[in-house]
Amino acid sequence: METMIVERTIDAPIDDVFAWLTTTTNYTASPLVLRCRLTRQGETAPYGLGAVRSHLWMIGWFRERISHYDPPYATEYVVERSLPPARHEVGRMTFTETDGGTRVCWTTRAEIPVPLIGPFLTRRVARPIITRTFGNILAAADAALARRP
Repeated sequence: METMIVERTIDAPIDDVFAWLTTTTNYTASPLVLRCRLTRQGETAPYGLGAVRSHLWMIGWFRERISHYDPPYATEYVVERSLPPARHEVGRMTFTETDGGTRVCWTTRAEIPVPLIGPFLTRRVARPIITRTFGNILAAADAALARRP
């Protein structure tokens, strides 16, 4: 299992950053994300606890369920199904207010379950693509939300 972490400070209020990053239709601002949609709304908010999202990235399709929702500080999800198949323990975003805006830490733990070469594929193929995509999404949030003079 490989842990991937991407962090960025976004020059915007925590509530705005949380709302933008939990509304995954915004992810198509990344060139590696082709389509995102909400397939089932959450219990207390559209992208809240129990929500189901469907994402099509350049590397595959993912069906995710929100397993923890604590606005505006944290959200967690688990990939229930994916093509190509992957094992996924957790995806988590945490949000912390800072002097410069909001610090976002996006963590995921996953692997490609292929005998013998799975660890290599996870580390050398999936990891760089996933972390780049997370970084692109955080950069898109920064561009959309940042307070510029």
